[in-house]
Amino acid sequence: MSLYLIPFLTALTGWFTNKIAISLLFRAFSERQQKFADQIGKFVADQLFSFDDIRHQLTEPEKIKRMIPVVEVHMDTFLREKLPEAMPVFKMFIGDSTIQQVKTVLVDELDKMFPEIIDQYLQHTAKELDVQQLVSRKIMSISASQVKTQVQTSLRRELRIAQLAGAIFGFLIGLLQLLIALHHSN
Repeated sequence: MSLYLIPFLTALTGWFTNKIAISLLFRAFSERQQKFADQIGKFVADQLFSFDDIRHQLTEPEKIKRMIPVVEVHMDTFLREKLPEAMPVFKMFIGDSTIQQVKTVLVDELDKMFPEIIDQYLQHTAKELDVQQLVSRKIMSISASQVKTQVQTSLRRELRIAQLAGAIFGFLIGLLQLLIALHHSN
């Protein structure tokens, strides 16, 4: 066998080694998916997801103001249609201007109550909702083959570069070996 094949054989070895390493990573995921899911769940719960951030976002005055028109429409339907159906006497005593006044007072009160209602709801939800378990369960519901396909699709270029890098480094090592072999044979 010719010494000049060494760089090509080591390039093939480097490429193949990186291809196997990538394959082993996917196998390790499928074997340790539960542990991985638990760790990701804990990371999301501890670092990425915050009920305080959500509470702050939802109780901002501008966001509350955006809900008021929707509330007004529902309030109007309730006062003009549903309440008179449930209590026909109501319609005899309450006119259009009274309905408008009641609606205005209720909407103003709801505008003040919404931040407190949302805050209390989220505090209660934060106690009941286990984000870590939820994320972990979602990750476990994804098959290892789905993860592998998604990663291979998303990182196709990077995986090819890793394999190519193995081939290049293998080739360079092979060249070094060839130079050493040629130097010692002289």
